[in-house]
Parts: sequence; C-alpha cells; structure tokens
Amino acid sequence: MLRVEVVWALPEAQFLRAVELPAGSTVRDAITASGVERECAIEAHTLQVGIWSKRVGFDTPVAAGDRIELYRPLKIDPKQARRLRAQRRR
Repeated sequence: MLRVEVVWALPEAQFLRAVELPAGSTVRDAITASGVERECAIEAHTLQVGIWSKRVGFDTPVAAGDRIELYRPLKIDPKQARRLRAQRRR
C-alpha cells in the first residue's frame, strides 16, 4: 500500500487528506479516494494537478509519500498584474 496526500487550497480554507492506495495507483485514483471533489464542490478534471509542485497528468502513477496538489486557475495573468501595479505607482 502507498500513502499519499491530496491537497486543495483556497485563500480562506484548505483540504488536506492522506489516503492509502494499492501499488500502481494513479493521481486520478488518489483524488477519487480522497473525496476532495465531493467535500470541496470542485470538478478535479477541469483543474491542473501536480506532485510536489511539478505538473503531471491524471494518469501519472503515484509513489509513497507523494503530495498531489490541485491548482486553482489564475485570476489574472502575472505579467498583467505587474503592469497594473506599475501603473498604480506612477
């Protein structure tokens, strides 16, 4: 059995759950086993996912100790945010 963590964070709350999975399980299996979609009312298949900050696909096999992260979409492009900050300073 493999023990992995699944995480999802919002500015006001976070979800962190450790799950045990059989060898050969995928990121998708871990997300399903964690119950994050039900508890946080999200559709994981519409989000980007990663393991320890490295983007991966849903069919990527997991290893013991992995931290599966679900990434929220950006509200604004970082380059655009820098431009807006620079304009406000002028």
